[in-house]
Amino acid sequence: MNERDAVSALAALAQDARLKVFRALVGAGPNGMTPGALSAALDIPSTTLSFHLKELAHAELITVERQGRNLHYRPALAHMNELIGYLTDHCCQGQACIPAVRRRRASC
Repeated sequence: MNERDAVSALAALAQDARLKVFRALVGAGPNGMTPGALSAALDIPSTTLSFHLKELAHAELITVERQGRNLHYRPALAHMNELIGYLTDHCCQGQACIPAVRRRRASC
């Protein structure tokens, strides 16, 4: 993945509704979802949803396939993994690392 593609993908995800749509599609996995199912699950009007789906598709984060009369949207998991790889490529200066997990104590 190059920098331009990473910026495009991150920009597409930097909006509340699009992030929700993408997370719903990732949750659905390779089966994906129809726009009607997404609209109902996320309470996003279909016209607004259509705009967000186009933005995610333009950033190559999702794919669309026509099945009969329905469109089926699926997450582009390989592209998502490329983005994650791009973001973590230089983690810890190339050394293997495990981020420390901090637990917060509830204050009384």
